Amino acid sequence: MQFSSVEAPKQAHALAVADALAGSANGVALGRLGALGAWIAAAQGRDVPAPFARPRAIVVAGNHGIATRGVSAWTADAGAVRAAELEAGAGPAQAAARASGASVRLIADYLDAPTGAIDVESAVPREVWDAALAAGAEVADHEIDAGADLIVPGDIGVGNTTVAAALYGTFTRTEPVKAVGRGSGVNDEVWKVKTAAVRDAMFRVRGFRDDTERVCAELSGPDFAFLAGFIAQCAARRTPVLFDGPYPATAAYVAERLAPGTRGWLLAAQRTDEPAHEGCLQALELTPVADLGIKTGQGAGALAVLPQLNLAAELVGEVVAGGSSIRD
Repeated sequence: MQFSSVEAPKQAHALAVADALAGSANGVALGRLGALGAWIAAAQGRDVPAPFARPRAIVVAGNHGIATRGVSAWTADAGAVRAAELEAGAGPAQAAARASGASVRLIADYLDAPTGAIDVESAVPREVWDAALAAGAEVADHEIDAGADLIVPGDIGVGNTTVAAALYGTFTRTEPVKAVGRGSGVNDEVWKVKTAAVRDAMFRVRGFRDDTERVCAELSGPDFAFLAGFIAQCAARRTPVLFDGPYPATAAYVAERLAPGTRGWLLAAQRTDEPAHEGCLQALELTPVADLGIKTGQGAGALAVLPQLNLAAELVGEVVAGGSSIRD
């Protein structure tokens, strides 16, 4: 699937909000909430921001052959267990969604999809990766057509931070030892195994590391392809995306490579200490809303931040609407 460049949000709306806030003592006192309100206004195409009415979390579950190397503190069946929990209405994402007024959809199509161990073989054939990329874009269209006005991409999968590290290291020329974090909380010995796996995976693709889609097919999997296509299409449809965690952050970075301009529709919810997460945020030039360090996945960290965005929209909206006419 081919993506074209993405049109940026209209900054005139953000500037209108910023001017209104600068001219009001109450507006100046809002601090960063004011900047968030201006971003929301631009993403909504309004001079006065409004709270998100239909935020939607799409959580994609997958698996990775590299997990058989013992790169995670989670057992191999943990992904399936967490996906079943989410489907039953439990788990971190469901709890955070209830608190933030969002709804959750699980994509479990790739939970049992076979993937190779990326240190020695391709994750998936290129055609499988391409099909999942297109499927992500299709789901984005469906959700936006159904009324979603804010998208939260989430992930479930054992070995996700290993894949994120391999992709981040490859695309940014970062050494494996600097690209690999503790992920699920691994000890020193497991970290060494994980780093060796990432090193070998990066070595395999060294000859074509500027070929984004080929590298991704070699090192990621269909769930990652889905996320990248999903995020890119949300941006193309002018729908803001709130993301958290190293796996969605890396997918957002890849989406920007595939569809330049995607980053204008992205908002980073929070940061963790995973090098791939922080590195991708820097590459996208995004400053997280919060510093929560949430690593549970599922988009839970982004959903935890969502009430702050709606509060920003409410407070900024009151200041702006009180001092100027409303133009949608």
